[in-house]
Amino acid sequence: MRYISIMLIVVAVYITGCAHDRAMTATDVSPTLSSSQNSKKYPEKDKPSDEKNKTQNLSDKDLNELYAEAEAGVVHVADPIEPWNRAMYHFNDKFYFWLLKPAAKGYRYIVPTPLRTSVKNFFYNLIAPIRLVNCLLQGKFNSAGTEFTRFVLNSTAGMLGFLDPAQNYPLLKPKEEDLGLTFANYGIGNGFYIVWPILGPSTIRDSVGTAGDLFLNPIAYVRPTEAAFGIGAYDKVNTTSFHIGDYEALKESSLDPYIAIRNAYIQNRRNKLKE
Repeated sequence: MRYISIMLIVVAVYITGCAHDRAMTATDVSPTLSSSQNSKKYPEKDKPSDEKNKTQNLSDKDLNELYAEAEAGVVHVADPIEPWNRAMYHFNDKFYFWLLKPAAKGYRYIVPTPLRTSVKNFFYNLIAPIRLVNCLLQGKFNSAGTEFTRFVLNSTAGMLGFLDPAQNYPLLKPKEEDLGLTFANYGIGNGFYIVWPILGPSTIRDSVGTAGDLFLNPIAYVRPTEAAFGIGAYDKVNTTSFHIGDYEALKESSLDPYIAIRNAYIQNRRNKLKE
């Protein structure tokens, strides 16, 4: 039980703020179209009869969202627990504005950019085993070789990863891989969308993948537990210090931030799967 508790705590601190980091890397998607826009672009006479049968019981708002998502190329993922997800979205929103953002702003004010960049490089190099193993599991042996070479180079010439000399070699550009993407490559679907408190947006598949990746994260094996918690929290504060304002911009540009973040997360995962 103690080991399971340690794992859960480290998961929380390791992924804190991921709701914002992941969402910012994908294209923002407007959640709805106005009724007038919908009528112009999708006149009733142009809709296939089977489409009418499927959508005749949907509200205008639901139809608008479906058409908007179809136009934007958004992959629809089931959201059967939306009330829970929206509640967790609002919880995470408050967590960001009341705790994570103030801590990251204060930290950014005190610590110069070069030092924060070195810390970011160190933690990225530290979790190279996650990317390396998942490249192997997906049969991407060239990418696995690239990841191994990067790790050796940055851990030696890069002073334990605080520097990133591998970035000077285009052939050593890393691939973002994790167990969730490995599952996807084996044909396992997303399941349904879920928002975890503090952990942020995910799917059933990615949630299981995150738990599995934890066993390859060296931070999970730090003792005592409090030290692992502190290391993970420091990593997330440092990472967030580079992205202050991104989440705010997404919220301001969205009619419904919850839908925008959901679409951005799913689209970002889809894009990574194509790489």
